[in-house]
Amino acid sequence: MSFKSSVGVLILTLTGVLAVSNARAQDGLANLTGKVEIDGSSTVAPISMAAADSFSKKCPKVSVPVLISGTGGGFKRFVIGEIDISDASRPIKKAERDTATKNGIKFLELPIAYDGLTVVVHKNNSWCKQLTIDQIKKIFRADTAAKKWKDVDPSWPDREIKIFAPGTDSGTFDFFKEVVAADGAIRDDISVSEDDQQLVVGVSETESAIGFFGVAYYMQNTDKLSAVQIVNPQTGKPVSPTVEAIESGEYAPLSRPLFIYVNAKSVTRPEVKVFVQHYLDQAATLAKSVGYVALPSEAYTRAKDVLKTRKTGTSYLDAEGKAKHGAILDIYTTANIAD
Repeated sequence: MSFKSSVGVLILTLTGVLAVSNARAQDGLANLTGKVEIDGSSTVAPISMAAADSFSKKCPKVSVPVLISGTGGGFKRFVIGEIDISDASRPIKKAERDTATKNGIKFLELPIAYDGLTVVVHKNNSWCKQLTIDQIKKIFRADTAAKKWKDVDPSWPDREIKIFAPGTDSGTFDFFKEVVAADGAIRDDISVSEDDQQLVVGVSETESAIGFFGVAYYMQNTDKLSAVQIVNPQTGKPVSPTVEAIESGEYAPLSRPLFIYVNAKSVTRPEVKVFVQHYLDQAATLAKSVGYVALPSEAYTRAKDVLKTRKTGTSYLDAEGKAKHGAILDIYTTANIAD
């Protein structure tokens, strides 16, 4: 047999071996069984649901229910070991981390997308096209609590402001409170719900209303709501919550990363490990498909390294347990992760 013939036979043999190997791998995925339990943020839920749906095509025998109890509600279950994955629209807090430690729960912190918290008004609202952070504080803080639109701007109507907001268990509420009333409280005369669709209905059916939630819910309801431009405190320019503005950080200070937290013990189960790998592989595409913004590719590379090495802990708390703030690539590093 000639050299060329030998090489040809070798290539065909290797191709056949790889084909058989891939087929067996696919058969293995198709026959994988088990359950991956997810709960938490209503903001992150659409991404996790999309991940579960696409995963079901690879592993139809694995059940992946996605529940919604708010970021705080998800963490309450997560830190006592009731669920495998906690969807979170904010980083884990010190008290939650400490409870997890007390209960022997180690976790992987995995960022999956960017969100731009969007302030919305009724389609017929012709006056509130943009807001400064100070004006948002006038509306939402308990110590200012503007009752009518004219209290925010004298040129605006003498109409009562109706407010619709996420529930206090929501990471969206926590993030908003941190930006708007870190040293105070949010007013309590507001309509709240953990279901963002209920907030959409509330604002869309009330002409003098205002509300807020993740950008994906606004993008799904542009025919019913108008997004208010937010004046960037640094540049003084009003900015809409577009993909480009959220990704660049221009939409400030209402842009934020979204996360999934994974129980490190759960990752030892094949169905959880394969699901999380699938989630990270598809995260950028999944985020865009439901109206969010993909992270820089380096952030996903780091998250995959965390999964591969099973590096437990958070990058978002310092040694004293205080929350860290800043660009995701500055904070989310292996060196910063600590239990």
